Amino acid sequence: MAMQGITVEDGGESFLEGKLLIALPGMPDPRFERSVIFICAHSGQGAMGLIINKAVEGLNFHDMMERLDVEVSAMTPDPPILFGGPMQTERGFVLHSGDFESGDSTLPVTREVSLTATLDILRAIASGQGPQRSLFALGYAGWSGGQIEDEIRANGWIHCDADMGLVFDTSLDAKWGEALRKLGIDASSLSANTGSA
Repeated sequence: MAMQGITVEDGGESFLEGKLLIALPGMPDPRFERSVIFICAHSGQGAMGLIINKAVEGLNFHDMMERLDVEVSAMTPDPPILFGGPMQTERGFVLHSGDFESGDSTLPVTREVSLTATLDILRAIASGQGPQRSLFALGYAGWSGGQIEDEIRANGWIHCDADMGLVFDTSLDAKWGEALRKLGIDASSLSANTGSA
């Protein structure tokens, strides 16, 4: 699904846009086990989001900037690079606070959160001119039309409203449990044997 030109024409079908998708126990796809995904786009054609709680092992922001030949300073933050999902894992995405815009390449998801997938934002972050809050991910999670709705009905996922603290400030290891707590669910009480009533 291309980021440019995403439109939501079918009213009511974009209910997941700007929300968190939380994997339930028993998730059949191990790539998504205990995942928390920020949904960036959702329409009748499908959905696109970034996993916000899984790091790419052994890869931090400074390492990535070195590979891209972007200069960083000692003051530049060095957070882990996230595994955004299994699709286009060589492509980078920055989920960030709405205080930064890179022309037509920034997709506002909500008033508080935007998505940018260009080198401009990385240079801005490296030079201290970027958004106040950001997450850098390689790859994304994508679903074809109706697929995510079917997976929710099959008890693979549950969703909740996103908040800036959970998206950007909560530690990666704590995000899954915190997202469930937002819904009043204690993660230890969940079973892998969920069913439909």
